[in-house]
Amino acid sequence: MKRKDYITWDEYFMGIALLSSKRSKDPNTQVGACIVNASNKIVGIGYNGFPIGCSDEDLPWERTADETNLTKYPYVVHAEANAILNSTKDLHGSRIYVDLFPCNECAKLIIQSGIAEVVYLSDKYKDTDSVKASRKMFRLAGVKERQLIVKNKKVILEYD
Repeated sequence: MKRKDYITWDEYFMGIALLSSKRSKDPNTQVGACIVNASNKIVGIGYNGFPIGCSDEDLPWERTADETNLTKYPYVVHAEANAILNSTKDLHGSRIYVDLFPCNECAKLIIQSGIAEVVYLSDKYKDTDSVKASRKMFRLAGVKERQLIVKNKKVILEYD
């Protein structure tokens, strides 16, 4: 008899996004993204970080600027953008799993790449202009969005 406590496809792909976020060097916000086609095949993965070739030591990770440093925001490539750029397949009709609802800049990339559905965990910035713009663009472009409610709150990975 098969076991009954296995994770769903949604939980699996969101788990891949969350695991990918652990590669981020950002001390405050780690975000991961996983793009999946209609056949449930992973076609792109990404996490937030600086562009390739830009050292994590040479750019700021701060959230607020001071007299000598800018913030991280002009430099960081978001997880959604990295997942799209890291993909090698046509993304039309695919789904993107991301732990944080996409900003307006990522929403544009998601729409332009042909992704049909956004599945997210957190919507903590829902009242910001950026997320309001994302929602409006998704609605106008016909991109579905849904918050994933997981039944398995914890999955433990052990390297034995």
